[in-house]
Amino acid sequence: MRAFSYERAHSPAEAAAAAARTDGAKFIAGGTNLLDLMKLEIEAPNHLIDVNHLGLDRIEPTPDGGLRIGALVRNTDLAADARVRRDYAVLSRALLAGASGQLRNRATTAGNLLQRTRCPYFYDTNQPCNKRHPGSGCAAIGGFSRQHAVVGVSDACIATHPSDMAVAMRALDATVETVKPDGATRNIPIAELHRLPGDTPHIETTLEPGELISAVTLPKPVGGKQIYRKVRDRASYAFALVSVAAIVQPDGSGRVALGGVAHKPWRIEAAEAALPRGAQAVTEKLFEGAKPTRENAFKLTLAERTLGAVLTEARG
Repeated sequence: MRAFSYERAHSPAEAAAAAARTDGAKFIAGGTNLLDLMKLEIEAPNHLIDVNHLGLDRIEPTPDGGLRIGALVRNTDLAADARVRRDYAVLSRALLAGASGQLRNRATTAGNLLQRTRCPYFYDTNQPCNKRHPGSGCAAIGGFSRQHAVVGVSDACIATHPSDMAVAMRALDATVETVKPDGATRNIPIAELHRLPGDTPHIETTLEPGELISAVTLPKPVGGKQIYRKVRDRASYAFALVSVAAIVQPDGSGRVALGGVAHKPWRIEAAEAALPRGAQAVTEKLFEGAKPTRENAFKLTLAERTLGAVLTEARG
């Protein structure tokens, strides 16, 4: 691990301002992803800004009946919150499907959204990777690609986003609150937070330099049967081959977001009109323009069957 300097911020605006004025600065909270990447020298920040003491660790009701989740709420606490379990069950289930109990005790809401891909070529510094070194190439293309994306890919990157929580929040239409270095705030629909790779896969979100996530807001509960199903190679501590976050209403309408198939949580609202017709009709729309490899084409069928099982469970 390379040497770095450290400071403890005293307010969100102070943290954002410090990150903006210091080249190579990074925020650190739980550190469950960043510290691993620093040890591997994939990330080499020269300055760390500790945001653990900013009071962003509360879950509070909003005036319109939703919930405001502080950026530093730990995954374990969020999954266990009675309001989340009752009104946003898909989120609680997604959180419990991720990582391990020890990691969930440390991992934060904002950090979960911003975690980086688990592509093995990204982690192998001997391999070319456009996320690590823009313009160096993508070793996953033409390599072992079983775990990789099948839709929304580009010639520069076929990595997937690893978060389970983000998939559920995409189905719930969450909004991300941020603080900019000048102290201004803004709200970003979660659909607009993560970017597709295009020619710049190293730019993974729409956050501006120094911008700090302060909270995530969930809208008023929408009810319905809420299910998160994750298909993976082993029963725990593994990332999704395919995951489905679904909210199904009694009349058959609903929402569907997928994980494990794209560079971001994958939801196409236009596909949801096909929910009453079944999983095949929905996945045909979700995977329009898909470009699977020979090794991961099975994900198209796996996603359809997983969604079919979820819809069967939701409809009893």
